[in-house]
Amino acid sequence: MENVQVYKFGGASVRDANAIRNLEGIVRHYGSQQPLVIVVSAMGKTTNALEQLYQLAYSGQSYEEPLAQLRTFHEGVAAELGNGPVAATPGSAPSPTLAEMLTELSDRLATVGYGDYDRQYDQIVSFGELLATCIVAQAIGVQWLDCRPLIRTNHTWREGGLDWPTTERNISAVLPELLGRGPVLTQGFLGGTAGGATTTLGREGSDYTAAIFAYCLRAAEVTIWKDVAGLLNADPKLFPDTVRYPEISYRETIEMAYYGASVIHPKTLKPLADRGIPLRVKSFLDPEAEGTLIHECQHPALAPAFICKADQCLLSFESKNFAFISEENLEVIFGALAQAKLKINLMQNSAISFSVCTDFSERRVHKLMDVLREHFTLHYNTGLTLFTIKNYDAASITRLTEGKRLLLEQRTRNTFQFVCK
Repeated sequence: MENVQVYKFGGASVRDANAIRNLEGIVRHYGSQQPLVIVVSAMGKTTNALEQLYQLAYSGQSYEEPLAQLRTFHEGVAAELGNGPVAATPGSAPSPTLAEMLTELSDRLATVGYGDYDRQYDQIVSFGELLATCIVAQAIGVQWLDCRPLIRTNHTWREGGLDWPTTERNISAVLPELLGRGPVLTQGFLGGTAGGATTTLGREGSDYTAAIFAYCLRAAEVTIWKDVAGLLNADPKLFPDTVRYPEISYRETIEMAYYGASVIHPKTLKPLADRGIPLRVKSFLDPEAEGTLIHECQHPALAPAFICKADQCLLSFESKNFAFISEENLEVIFGALAQAKLKINLMQNSAISFSVCTDFSERRVHKLMDVLREHFTLHYNTGLTLFTIKNYDAASITRLTEGKRLLLEQRTRNTFQFVCK
């Protein structure tokens, strides 16, 4: 199928009824001339609310009040949009109603208990995207598609690993016929196992979903609609004088995403680069603005990019007998980090110690310590921030480090990183 477009709308772009009406205007104006797949995230802060619900249910505490708040919010948005009974697209099954989805969420919460924490997490938190797409698909009058039977993953809960051949076969078999009838709207962030269990692709994984559909359909282009003017050199909430990159290469963007730039999910770029599919980042607040084009290109030196990752943990492993940190020691440490599902954002070693900076999860850090305390003396600090300057210069380093107490720093030819309190 030629000229397929993939649009991805994040939580801010569907946060309330007015935002969804704005989304509808963008789809009608910019996406009506080509086959269009629309990928939608959970509304506003719904994922955070579902995480809270899940934690309460898992720990045996009452969750009825926050569940009622979640229900009231979604029902209120649907009512404001005038959503009524759902009419099925000819030849397709009807989409589930919002009431049915909310009832299923309530039923699943009632079954949460001690057991595989991450597996149960995926079954609950996935409802954010399911609820949002039920509301948005009906509000803008497009076909609703459950992506979970199509995007096949393994059983790595909360970070589903993709079975690309099966996923491509599934999407290629189903989407062309649906797109022949009109736009198709589906969920970001979600996948499914061969046995039908729901998986998630990692926080902020809706960008990745858009790339998966684009890759499998050999799309002409992907557009990610954000609340910023394009790909910026820093978060405008933290840095008032940001610079927009009009054009940037896949390689530069992949590196920025890897270091934590919030605009693009780290896994998004590779499948697009593999098939030469351009990615545009545009503002849903100003759709006429140019935005940023990410593709295979050459460009002059870029303005330094400032990337900040909060809520970091600095872990240090020291040998108990003052022996050097050897390759055998590192093999044990890396294996334990993988077992605890802690990703390394920065690492550094000395003669008898090895330090890593990771996103903080109290449960996962304690799991790591349980595995390694027999082998190493362990220390860790929390409440830290990891700063990265991509394409740094002396002025940018001075600007960012001035007045801060650096606990660890590291620089390469193009990148400067440091951890501070």
